[in-house]
Amino acid sequence: MTKRYAKALLSLGREDGQFRQYGEGLADFSRFCQDNKEFMQVISNQVFPAEARKKILNAALERSGYSGTIKNFLSLLVDKNRIGVVKEISEYYERLTDEISNIARAEVITPRPLKEEAYTRLQKVLEGLTSKKINIVAKDDEHLIGGMVVKIGDLVLDGSIKAQLKGLKESLKRGEYR
Repeated sequence: MTKRYAKALLSLGREDGQFRQYGEGLADFSRFCQDNKEFMQVISNQVFPAEARKKILNAALERSGYSGTIKNFLSLLVDKNRIGVVKEISEYYERLTDEISNIARAEVITPRPLKEEAYTRLQKVLEGLTSKKINIVAKDDEHLIGGMVVKIGDLVLDGSIKAQLKGLKESLKRGEYR
């Protein structure tokens, strides 16, 4: 269900050339809802009539810089009792805009933060590998001994010491190192 709403908004955005701005507005509203849980509970709670929830939403949106399309979209989500999944809609919308823009997200897991220079080199290598612009999302995992794990969609490049040791262990079990 969330995909349908994201696709509909993206279609509008592509028609008028505003799809990036719509995505930014949707993501901003989603963050606002995460930071203001009471607000989200009120506008998503079906115990309250839809008109009352829309009034509260509109009061909050009045002071925002969101486009009319985003305001109407959020109001529609309240009408259809889907405002509670605005985060999921926003995340899927972001994935769709990445596809259109030829952007891939790479999750890079390392035992400790890499220096900026290393991220820049890694980004260039991954862009060469995928033929897409790469946005790196860095994560630290103190359980890694060394090396790194890179995830781009379904592709996993495991260059961690742990994976290398596991591979060596399997090779030794098969008797490849005699």
